[in-house]
Amino acid sequence: MKSLFLLLASACLLFSGCAGYTLGAHKPAHLRHITKIAVPTFENLTLEPRLAVLVTNAVIKQLQNHGSYQIVSKSEAEAVLQGKISNINRTQFRSDLNNVLRSSQIMATLVCPFTIQDVSTGKVIHIGNAYADSYIILDSNLQLSETQLLEDAAQRLANNVADQVSEGW
Repeated sequence: MKSLFLLLASACLLFSGCAGYTLGAHKPAHLRHITKIAVPTFENLTLEPRLAVLVTNAVIKQLQNHGSYQIVSKSEAEAVLQGKISNINRTQFRSDLNNVLRSSQIMATLVCPFTIQDVSTGKVIHIGNAYADSYIILDSNLQLSETQLLEDAAQRLANNVADQVSEGW
């Protein structure tokens, strides 16, 4: 009898560790009713060309990877995610060993406020702000280094947006 009680008690302890886990995405409560979302090209308020398309494509891919929303056109959408790339800030991350004025690594920070608007009511149902930092070691081909830096920053920004919209954090 005592061994049966110990067996049942240990089984309860073993299975109670998974009690808080759920499968699938855990959307924020105010976005639970949204299943189809449109993502038009973000507005680029910086002087960096093609950054809006780069960020928008990365956001769409991350939302598709999360699987919380179906990406559709505006005519089929229940909500629209609109964003503005408001700032890109480049700073020296590391200097050259022999010359502190020469950069060996640079860091870029992207700032992107975004909103989600309900199509049926026209009300803004979510306001968010996404940030992304990325750094790169400068190569002799500065243009290629800059392109890689912006691609990585866009990907990190997209992760931030998708996490806020799909997971709530």
